[in-house]
Amino acid sequence: MSTSSATEAPAGLEASMAARRTPEQIKASRALLWRELLTSLWAPLVILGLALIPYIILIEFVPPSAGWAQPLMQGLAGLMLLYFLGLMVLRFALPKQSRLRHLRHEARELIGEIERIHKKVPGKIPAEASTRLAEQAMQVEAASLAGDAEGLEKETKALDTLATQLLAVWRKQDLGDFVSGFAKALAIAVIIRVFIIEPYRIPSGSMLPTLEIGDQVFINKFIYGVRLPFTNYVPFQIVRAPERGDVIVFNNPVQLELDFIKRVVGIPGDKVELINGEVFINGAPQSRTLVNEDQVVYNRQDNTPWYPEHLRLYHESLDGKVHSVLQPGSKARMEYEGPYVVPPGHVFVMGDNRENSLDSRYGLGAGGGVEFVPYGHIKGKAMVVWMALGFGGWFSNFFEGTGLRTDRLFEPVR
Repeated sequence: MSTSSATEAPAGLEASMAARRTPEQIKASRALLWRELLTSLWAPLVILGLALIPYIILIEFVPPSAGWAQPLMQGLAGLMLLYFLGLMVLRFALPKQSRLRHLRHEARELIGEIERIHKKVPGKIPAEASTRLAEQAMQVEAASLAGDAEGLEKETKALDTLATQLLAVWRKQDLGDFVSGFAKALAIAVIIRVFIIEPYRIPSGSMLPTLEIGDQVFINKFIYGVRLPFTNYVPFQIVRAPERGDVIVFNNPVQLELDFIKRVVGIPGDKVELINGEVFINGAPQSRTLVNEDQVVYNRQDNTPWYPEHLRLYHESLDGKVHSVLQPGSKARMEYEGPYVVPPGHVFVMGDNRENSLDSRYGLGAGGGVEFVPYGHIKGKAMVVWMALGFGGWFSNFFEGTGLRTDRLFEPVR
């Protein structure tokens, strides 16, 4: 190559390589990229995760859509499981392809490192050095496109040696950039968990039948307002305040080391009463309908065996939000409970398993009188069950009755 062409070479490695590719090479590179992406073990999880985002939005704003959307999501999850298992089988059945995939990954990492150095020190790398690196990188790419594992390994080592010769000073500094990039990725993950969405595991039967022990739910961390880290302070509301019927996860104000999940029954200013298990808000009864006089649910305490409970199943409505509640016998344990007047900035919560719930009526598990949940202690609103490891299901015979409940996957929390 002439000196003038070396002088005019693009500054970045990717730009230099792009200038050298033929239309056929561009087409082949794109096809290889898609093939690598679709055969990655991460592909099924990414596809399912991308589908979960619109699903959550849909069932949140159009609740009746869950009737057809949930089976679709469950079917997609089954397909993605088969997809993943198929990829695993191919890994073992085609070891040469697995090795080639590993070598291609190493080659991309090396080319990416060289490209980062070019961007970090623009204009400082001589044009001749950039040209030599680009030419060797093209040899690496050619071996990758040809599926030549030995050639790819050889050309990648040659590129690594050349980069060490020409970019020695900057390669030492690139380690710091890698650490910085890892720290940024970690920070993004923390931000998502703290401010956007967080998983929560259902530890007890207090929310039966809505939520079963072992259900794993996603909670919306920002709908009510984002709590400042390490505090119970919400500086401002984002979407709306908690409403009657919402299922919330909160940091127990009387046992700070515990997180609870309950249903909001009363909001600030409400007077809540229970008469024979029926909820009255500000004197008005909240409609409920008996659905089943002998509903069987399975419960357990800590690590004790599962045991069945026979309870009465009702459908109760709070502000038009219909949900299921359980009550033993034809009458509640107490004929009258209340009145509970909810103070400003707080909510009154109860479990759907009304006679087996340490909720606001019973001091949130600490005993004593009524306890309300301050807004600042609310971590978020439960949205959807993304996994269920409860009674029955797959492999339950091997784990003392606990198995994978595929029937509860993507169940909306109502």
